[in-house]
Amino acid sequence: MLIKMKLLTDTHSHLELFKDDLDEVLENAKKAGFKAVITAGINPETNRKALKLAKKYDIIQCSLGVYPRSALKRETKDGEFPLKLEEFDVLKEIDFIKANKDNIVAIGEIGLDFVNGRDEGQIEDFKEMLKLAEELKKPVIVHSRKAEEECIEILESFKLKKVIMHCFCGKKKLVKRIQENGWYFSIPAIVVRTQQFQELVKEVPLSQLFTESDAPYLSPYKDKRNEPAFITETIKKIAEIKRMDEQEVVNNIYMNFGRVF
Repeated sequence: MLIKMKLLTDTHSHLELFKDDLDEVLENAKKAGFKAVITAGINPETNRKALKLAKKYDIIQCSLGVYPRSALKRETKDGEFPLKLEEFDVLKEIDFIKANKDNIVAIGEIGLDFVNGRDEGQIEDFKEMLKLAEELKKPVIVHSRKAEEECIEILESFKLKKVIMHCFCGKKKLVKRIQENGWYFSIPAIVVRTQQFQELVKEVPLSQLFTESDAPYLSPYKDKRNEPAFITETIKKIAEIKRMDEQEVVNNIYMNFGRVF
């Protein structure tokens, strides 16, 4: 059962993947007490869809980025991302993002994904996107699957301060390193049934936490598609772990949101 709160935020979602019921999904979010939902582009197709959604709906903000391209090919073939498999020029996409800099709140989803091994092309793309974020003075939302340490090392070579590690699954020593760098973690709703994320919430101060849905993925409910409103379950779990009032948790995360975005 969803609970009503105020000032909820979703730092990372993929709302462009909702086809026929997006209006209903957003209405659920508003009823739950959401102020903002960030939808993340990952390639030219979704970047343009994210921008369009942010212009159409007042609750939606958007981030634009280039997801690790070899990983996107794999996930598209596997059916995770229902996209067209098209090659594109990253530098041209950077020009597109620059042209729309006033309509976005962050650069993302960007990063590294070494599930199929280390990829120099991904590293080159990641560095280009970080250069863009520095130039535009935008926060970054970072994907780091099976490449957590290298992601951190590359990030540390830049001067970015507003870094959000999306769905971070690295070792405790890397969590500590991220904390010491003053960066942030966005906690997915699957925290309600994943020990690793619960440990992360326990270790990291609330001043460095965000809530994300990654909708339609990583639902807190087994066999049920995720949506932003389900972040209320994340709040309940964080409040339980931190031994805090639920609305107090929301208020603190909302302050983080205001500082970064």
